This record gives sequence, structure tokens and C-alpha cells, in this order.
Amino acid sequence: MELADALVLAFCFAALLAVGVPIAYSIGLATVVTMLLSIDAIPAVTTAAQRIATGLDSFALLAIPFFLLAGQIMNRGGIARRLIDFAKALLGMLPGSLAHVHILASMLFGALSGSAVAAASAVGGVMAPQMSKEGYDREYATAVNITSATTGLLIPPSNILIVYSLASGGVSIAALFLAGYLPGILVGALLMGVAGFMAIRRGYGMRQKTKISEVARRFVDAVPSLTLLVVVMGGIIAGFFTATEAAAIAVLYALVLAFAYREITVRDLPRVFLDACLTTAVVLLLVATSVGMSWIMAYVNIPQNVAAALVALTENRLIVLLIINGLLLSVGTFMDITPAVLIFTPIFLPVALELGIDPVHFGIIMVLNLCIGLCTPPVGTVLFVGVGVAGTSIVSVIRPLLPLFAAMVLALLLVMYVPGLSLWLPELFL
Repeated sequence: MELADALVLAFCFAALLAVGVPIAYSIGLATVVTMLLSIDAIPAVTTAAQRIATGLDSFALLAIPFFLLAGQIMNRGGIARRLIDFAKALLGMLPGSLAHVHILASMLFGALSGSAVAAASAVGGVMAPQMSKEGYDREYATAVNITSATTGLLIPPSNILIVYSLASGGVSIAALFLAGYLPGILVGALLMGVAGFMAIRRGYGMRQKTKISEVARRFVDAVPSLTLLVVVMGGIIAGFFTATEAAAIAVLYALVLAFAYREITVRDLPRVFLDACLTTAVVLLLVATSVGMSWIMAYVNIPQNVAAALVALTENRLIVLLIINGLLLSVGTFMDITPAVLIFTPIFLPVALELGIDPVHFGIIMVLNLCIGLCTPPVGTVLFVGVGVAGTSIVSVIRPLLPLFAAMVLALLLVMYVPGLSLWLPELFL
């Protein structure tokens, strides 16, 4: 009966997605249908409703709407432009300098906002015209924007790491935040290397000598924005406040900064709050329905059966990780990162734990893997945002994306095979 339940769950979910039902509703309906096979009708519907409701009953989840609101404020508050100016002053002497500037600015802004979509739209919107003006190919610039925007999902504070903490049953958010730093920087550095090589081959960009005084001036302009990272992460590590409280402080800090820069007025706030509410509603509905699906998967023993099957196949942890990563890379091509983390963490994390893989390390592997999916068709959210910002097409962007994909896959393999990249900072500070 467990196998039949698992097949019904998978078939219903896939069928609903195939006919265009939104993913949150597909998850919820597939869960209810599967419950009806195992439980009487009234208890099944009641249980589904309870699980969906209790799925949001978590103090840690309050961090998500706060960080999303902080990202919206920063997106409109002139923070992206100041980070870009600082990156340009710092990296202007390199060949293909604007590509490096774009990647560094995306890393900084993505880390501040915790959103790949926000980074792709804010940084891409500023950088695309500048790169076009200096002769960079539009598709190349778009590929750089799409891939670099995902680094903010690894470099804290990151909403998706909070979601992973929930899906894993309570892995420390502070540990996950610290674990994301080195992998996020590694991805950015490899993207810079590949983008710089492509720029040299194509003859893109002029080297611009920047005076030390200019670098210092741009750094001073960017310090108030960069201080947000110090406040948020320093407070969490020192134990002054939780991740949720840090998110609320981030909103207040970003709001004060945006008013100080005179980029946002009181009349702009209703629109900012509305946009943050709409994004929050989408994310939390996915969280709620995915918690219900996770419960029915546990009820019919899907995680245990998958773990047993993989361990029976091989006890070599690296081979198992390769299999899991291959499956997640496939999943990432048609599923957004939030539902993927919520659905597949309860399935694959028990396998990782049985093989002695640290849950923090596995979380970083999973998020980095699914970041690649955000850049791939047919459902890559960041891919669509980047293409929309640049006014180009997905087909024309694929070719310049491939070398940058290769850099992200290389980073994934390094993070997977070198646990210290993820675990060194948590072990050092916690």
C-alpha cells in the first residue's frame, strides 16, 4: 500500500503541474488525494487542513516576510546603485571590468536582500545599460546577471536557508548562515574567472584606472549599506538576537537608510509593503502546503524507503551524493527552489544522516544545487527575470550561460567533496 500511495502522490502532483495548476495548489491537492487513500474522508481533509495551518506556526518563519520587506526597501532605496559604484571603483582596472563589477555587486546586494530575484532585477536593471553602452554583448551581460544573482541565496541572510531549517526539523539557522559564506564567495569567484576569460576572448571592456581616493570615497558611500550585514550576522552570532529578530532589525535599518538617501518617501511605502506582502503570500502558501505533503510522505514511509533503497545501492557517501545531486539538478529544471527544498529535504536528508553527512553541509549542497535550477529552463525564475530585465530571449542567452553553468557545477562539486568549505566557519564561531 505504501508504494501505491507514493505513486499516487507523485502522479497527481506531476499531472496537476502538467496541466498548469499553480505549484502550491498542486502540492495541496496531491496531498489530499493521497490522504484519502489512507484515511477516511473527513479525517483526511481535517488532517490536511491542520497540517497546512500548523505548517506556518513557527516563530522562525517570521524572518521570511521581514527579510522580503527589507529586500523591497533596499531594491528601491538606492542601495544597489551605491554598491555598484563601490564595486566599479574596486574592480575597474580588470579586463572585462563591468562583468566583475556586476558579479560583485550581485553578491553584495543579494546578500543584503536575501533574494536572487531582487538582485537580478535591481543590479541587472542598473548594469545592463552600462554594459551595453561599453560594447558588451547583451546576451553575455544577461548570462552574467542571471548566474551571479543566485549567490545571494548562499551568502546570508538567506530566506531559503531559513526554509531549509524548517524542512530539516530545526537545523541551526545561525550555523546555516555561517556555512553559506565560503560557498557563496567560491561561486562568485569562479563566475568572475569564467566571465573574465570570456570577456578577454571577446575583447569586452576597457581597463579603467581608479585612484585610491575614489575607491575610498565609494567605500565610504557603501559603508552604511554594508554595515547591515555586520549588524545582522554579528547580532546572531553574538547571541544578541535570533534570526527573526535580526530580520525585523534589517527592515528598520533599511528603512532609515532609504529615507536618509532620500530615495523613498512616505508615499512610496504602501506600494513597497504591498509588493512585500504579495511575495510573502506566495512563499508562505508554498511552505504551508509543502509541510502537509511532507507529513503524508512520512506517514506512508517515503523518506525511509528512499533512504533504504539508496543505502542498499551503495554505502559510498560520495556516490550517494552524486546520485542525489543528479536528481536535484533534474528537479531544479522544472520546480522553483522553495517547494523543492520543502519537498525533497525530508526525503534526502535521512539518507545523508545515515551516511554521516552533516545536515548543515547537506543544506548548503542542496541550496547550491537548486540555485543552478533557477538559471535553467523551463521554470528558472531568475532566468525569466534576467531575460525580462535585458529585453532579450531565453534561446539567445543559453549559449553564453553554458560556461557560467559549468563554473557553478564545479563549485557544487568542490562544496560537496570538501565539507570544510561549509563547516569551517560554523565550527569556528558556534
